[in-house]
Amino acid sequence: MFELYDMPLFRPPSEANSLIVQATIGCSHNKCTFCGMYKMKKFRVKPVEEVKRELEIFKKYYGDVRRLFLADGNAMCMKTEDLVEIVRYAKKLFPSLERVSTYATPMDLLEKSVDELRWLREEGLSLVYLGVESGDDEILKEIRKGVDSREMIEAGRKAIRAGMTLSITAITGLGGKERSFDHAKNTARVLNEMKPHYTAFLTLMIVENTLLYLKLRRGEFTPLNHLEILRELRWVIEDLRYRTVFRANHASNYLPIRANLPEDREEVLKLIDYAMEHPEILRPEHLRGL
Repeated sequence: MFELYDMPLFRPPSEANSLIVQATIGCSHNKCTFCGMYKMKKFRVKPVEEVKRELEIFKKYYGDVRRLFLADGNAMCMKTEDLVEIVRYAKKLFPSLERVSTYATPMDLLEKSVDELRWLREEGLSLVYLGVESGDDEILKEIRKGVDSREMIEAGRKAIRAGMTLSITAITGLGGKERSFDHAKNTARVLNEMKPHYTAFLTLMIVENTLLYLKLRRGEFTPLNHLEILRELRWVIEDLRYRTVFRANHASNYLPIRANLPEDREEVLKLIDYAMEHPEILRPEHLRGL
């Protein structure tokens, strides 16, 4: 079964129980300085018929499924009509299918019209995961994200206007010590304008096969320690002003947080303050992971 996958395979934590099918291999952008996920893969879009055949194989193996995640790094870059054909075929094969989701780069969302995204939503692609990473323009440029903060906001808003559920990720520590405050405040600003349904924060972990690792080795990047990470996250949460399901419980995070904002804001801030005074409750460095 696993020979169908071009490994390594990545998916959001919330897709742990989903059927994963690689509609693309790798990431069409693949330039982010902090990300090593797809560096070993040459990007390609699979032919629709190949994806259909794989769906048929999974059907024989798993039977009916309720959730489908289209991998790899950004299947949203596919032609809209091809994505629609794949989603329609999946719904035909899996009568109980309730949700189809995928990763998207901001460029993918900007390049599609609202009508195209709405078409995908109507056909069943209802959830999109967008890596915002930061709302600070200098950091976005430094990490080679491919867009500035205004374009990032428009990308997220476009998905929401189309009726899609938007889940974003951002990364504490991404600006290093030099831009920690700006990273926090500008990320909160962007998210307040975007208003994603789900907001997830990871904590930066620098991996060896990345440009950011080289900057670290050259002394050009100063990472935050665990207390500075918590302070940065506190700055963000202080400023968030939209209703969202908030998560910072990824394995990379020092302090697992699950909350509904704004209702739980004060409780979360108190938890962060307590953790800063009692760092022994934090996840040990050797237990963190991506």
